[in-house]
Amino acid sequence: MNYDVITTGRISVDIYPHDIGVGLGSVETFGKYLGGSPSNVAVAAARHGRRTALITRTGDDPFGDFLRSELSRYGVDPKWATPVPDLQTPVTFCAIQPPEDFPLYFYGRRPTAPDWEIDAAEVDYQAVREASIFWSTVTGMVRSASREAQVAMHRVRPRDMLAEGQHTILDLDYRPMFWSSKEQAREQVQRILPFVTVAVGNSEECSVAVGEGTADEQADRLLAAGVQLAVVKLGSAGVMAATPDERVVSEPIPVETVNGLGAGDAFGGALCHGLLAGWPLRSILDFANAAGAHVAARIACSEAMPAEAELRAMLQGRGRELPPTAAAQPSAPQGQG
Repeated sequence: MNYDVITTGRISVDIYPHDIGVGLGSVETFGKYLGGSPSNVAVAAARHGRRTALITRTGDDPFGDFLRSELSRYGVDPKWATPVPDLQTPVTFCAIQPPEDFPLYFYGRRPTAPDWEIDAAEVDYQAVREASIFWSTVTGMVRSASREAQVAMHRVRPRDMLAEGQHTILDLDYRPMFWSSKEQAREQVQRILPFVTVAVGNSEECSVAVGEGTADEQADRLLAAGVQLAVVKLGSAGVMAATPDERVVSEPIPVETVNGLGAGDAFGGALCHGLLAGWPLRSILDFANAAGAHVAARIACSEAMPAEAELRAMLQGRGRELPPTAAAQPSAPQGQG
């Protein structure tokens, strides 16, 4: 089976508080969810009916079993989410203090984590090559094992695939707590940027890849590096996307933010869906913006990922229409957002 979207990288159990607006030390009850940015992107794409899979690793423990079960429940193929003996599945705690304070606390990632131990010798490179979209992250380049596996996966996807409707997407998800410096992260970004057709990041993340500057300047540098589509998130100003021939800005959709952490992952899954649907660039950005807004207004990330119909209704209510989409067949029953 060919996949519409294969993602690779971080997976964890996200522990979110039921007590909103207080510090983590004051929280009394929590809920657990599937987490990790590329994991959530796969879930988001699956919610839009796309055939998705995740290449990652978990601990050989009950939390790893929970994550594989959740992937299946959401329609993401878990066969490459394999356990690593003697390592524990990472857990991520978050305090939810809207509208802008959502600190993350990572446990089980030092000195390494299972998803940083992806074995390059065990990757199904034919599946990676044939996938319509391959999505990776800068965080996947932190440790040597997953770094070399990720580079190897990128190498089997030459740029000429873009002409066949395939996309190789890099999420420039720079997380400073995982790196000794921006320079160290930039060195690793430069290793895989030559294989990337789409780059996605906010201003700080783009600065790690191509240096400081305005959104237009950063997009220009990404395009000069060979990227075919540069997506620069502008925060409260929306998002800008640039190709060699087009440049558009999508205004944000205002919502009352409950938890802003999953918005970028919802954006990513929706971006994949819009690219695969062949929509105009402005429609893709409007759709992805709506997905991010939908999830930002909810506590959970994976559990809150919207279906296309929900986002169409949201956009129609604001006078934004989307092109039609041919029906996509999900690979498994989808989770309820």
